[in-house]
Amino acid sequence: MSNSNGGDIGSFFAGFLVGGLVGAGVALLMAPQSGEETRAQIRQTSVELQGKAEQALAEARDKAEAVAADIKRRAEQLQAQSRVLLEEGQKQLTQAVEATKKAAATAQGDEAAAPEAAEAA
Repeated sequence: MSNSNGGDIGSFFAGFLVGGLVGAGVALLMAPQSGEETRAQIRQTSVELQGKAEQALAEARDKAEAVAADIKRRAEQLQAQSRVLLEEGQKQLTQAVEATKKAAATAQGDEAAAPEAAEAA
């Protein structure tokens, strides 16, 4: 997951809230009612929008925490897989070194036996 996805969500919520506020303000100002009623309605709407914004923020925070937990879990899985692969690679390397040593010892033993066999013949 990339950081731009979180920024896109934040931008969306910010645009949503600003658009809602502007739309509510325009609707209230254009409504045919007294100034006192309009101000009361603006206060009520702002309280409602504040509650919705707080709820949206809490939901976004919960989603971010869930994503962070998922990323942490995946990182731990990758770390465990990497550890297993590293151990297998080390075993194969050790086996290859041992096989090379045995082959070298055998080759040296054959070279030492070859001159003796030639002298006996």
